[in-house]
Amino acid sequence: MRFVLRPLYWVVWASPQRRARKLLQFAQVEAEGGRDLVRAAELTQDPVLRRRFFAHARDEARHAKLFRDRGLALRAALPTGQAGASFADWIAPGERGLDDLRVEDEDEGALLAFIHLSESAAARDFATYSSVLGRDPSTRAVFDRILRDEEFHMRYSLAELDRIAPGRRHMLLWKARLRRLWKAYLRLATGLAGVMAMLILTLQYFVLLPPFALLARRAAARERPGWTTIAPAQQATLDRQL
Repeated sequence: MRFVLRPLYWVVWASPQRRARKLLQFAQVEAEGGRDLVRAAELTQDPVLRRRFFAHARDEARHAKLFRDRGLALRAALPTGQAGASFADWIAPGERGLDDLRVEDEDEGALLAFIHLSESAAARDFATYSSVLGRDPSTRAVFDRILRDEEFHMRYSLAELDRIAPGRRHMLLWKARLRRLWKAYLRLATGLAGVMAMLILTLQYFVLLPPFALLARRAAARERPGWTTIAPAQQATLDRQL
């Protein structure tokens, strides 16, 4: 799938405006994921898992800073007045973090399964983005640096899943996959709804508005310019009403 989308990834990342926009989006997601991991560390009763979550949260905060600094640097280099384009954000998603999970409602096994899948997807995506950034070595270096942490997060989360929930790895991973698929469907449906709304409004503007504008123009053309003199009978009627 990523091989098929590679030309689209190249198009998305070829534009400095889109690069800046997406890096700043990634920074926000990484920061939110870090806060969720801090909360998970506060809730767990397992001291080993608590250390793992806190270390992971520090990594996410560092990733957010790397993405933010590079995104701001790219945006500062843009010509005045140019803004980041919103074209095809869904084509090149970043790490989804914990996908708006309520950490308080998840048991540790389900949370670790979700973390493992999220980090695995992020590692694959970041490796692909790095491969199409040959003309921007600074941004490519950011992805390569973060990618090493993502691979470590994949390994630790899977090892902790086996320790916390022995024999339940496959079931928990499949449940997490199904939940991620459902959330991906909701994101896609929301995006399509936005596109459809834009198309409908555009059609209304170009199809329905011109006839009304034409009728208004014809009505204006039939009106006599200047002041209209009131006939004496009409003036008497107005005087009686006063």
